[in-house]
Amino acid sequence: MRGIVHIGEGVADITNDLEIREPKPHEVVVRVVNAGVCHSDLSVLDGTITFPTPCVMGHEGAGVVEEIGSAVTSVEIGDHVVISTVANCGRCPACAAGHPTHCGDSIGKFRAGYKYKGETAYSFATASCFAERTIVEAIQAVKISKDVPLSSACLIGCGVITGMGSVLNRAKVQAGETAAVFGVGGVGLNAIQALRLAGAKRIIAVDTVAGKADLAEKFGATDFVDATQVESTAQAIKDLLPKAGSMFSPGGVDWAFECTGVPAVLIDALGCLHWGGNAVAVGVPKPTATLEVPIMGNFIYIDKGLMGCRYGSARPHHDFPMIAELYTQGKVLLDELVSVIQPMAEFNDVVAKMHTGTIARAVLAI
Repeated sequence: MRGIVHIGEGVADITNDLEIREPKPHEVVVRVVNAGVCHSDLSVLDGTITFPTPCVMGHEGAGVVEEIGSAVTSVEIGDHVVISTVANCGRCPACAAGHPTHCGDSIGKFRAGYKYKGETAYSFATASCFAERTIVEAIQAVKISKDVPLSSACLIGCGVITGMGSVLNRAKVQAGETAAVFGVGGVGLNAIQALRLAGAKRIIAVDTVAGKADLAEKFGATDFVDATQVESTAQAIKDLLPKAGSMFSPGGVDWAFECTGVPAVLIDALGCLHWGGNAVAVGVPKPTATLEVPIMGNFIYIDKGLMGCRYGSARPHHDFPMIAELYTQGKVLLDELVSVIQPMAEFNDVVAKMHTGTIARAVLAI
C-alpha cells in the first residue's frame, strides 16, 4: 500500500511498503481519496511537532468507508466521510457536555495501525491521511453528503473547522461586531468566512503577502493590511476604525484571531483590541514559545481577554455536516481554498510551494 511516512531527520518517504492491520470492533477503515497538506504536517518534518517515528503522515482527509468493525453502527461501507483528528472517548463529562476537544482521552494518542517495511508505524494525529487506506476510531469518521467533492471536503477536517470553529464555537462572534484576522492562509481564510457568516460588520485581514488581499476579500474581508508596509500593524488596524473619542480609549476591534502561531503576532492581536475585546490564539507555535506582555494596558481595567482554541472547539458530528450543507447552499467556500491538486508522488513539490506562502491549501490525490 502507498503512503508517506516520516522516518526522522526531516525525511518523508513516499513508499509502497505499508501494511494496515484489521479494524478492531470500534474502528473503521477508510479509503482516502484526497488529503490536504497542512502546516502541521510540515511541523512534524521540521521537528516543531514531535511524534514517534516512523509515522504515517497526514491529518486532513476525506474518503470512502471500506471496512467497519463489528461494533460500528454510525457509518456503513460506501459512506463518504471526513476524518476528524479528535479521537475522543464519547463517554466522559466533557464529551457528554458537547465539548469533545476537552476530552482528556483525545490527547497524546499514539495508535499503531501500520507496518512500514515490517516495523510498527504510528498514525499521525490518529488520522494518517497520507495513505491509500487509513484506520480510525468510528467516532472520527464523520459522514457527509456525497454532493461535496472529496477534494474540497477533505479540508473540513482541519483548516476549515479550525478557522471557522474559532469564530463560531469558541468566540461566538455576534452580528455587528468587528474583527481582525492575522494570517490569510487556510485557517485564516476560514476564520474570515465564518466572520462573514456571523455578520461581523468589519473584517480586517492581515498578512505579509500583499497578493492575498483579493483572496481575503473573496472570503469576506472588508479591509486588508499588508504588515510589511506599516510601522505598527495594531495601529494600522485601529486607524481603519472610528476613534473611541478618548486618549485612554483609542478604539480597536472586538475580536482578533491569530492564525500564524508567531508570538509577536499574538502581541499585535492583543494590541489592536478595543476595550472589552478578546484575542483568540488559533495558530500553533513551537512548543517552547512564550508570550510576554504588560498586564496593565492589556488586561487590567479594560476588560481585554486572551483565549486559546483547540481545533476550532469542534463538535465534528455537528460541525462537519453543517459546513458541508452550507457549501451545497453556496454559503461556505471550499473549492476556492484549493490552490493545487497534485498526486501523492509530488508531495515534496507541494511542500516547496507551501514554503513560499503564496498558496491557500494544497491537496493530494491519494
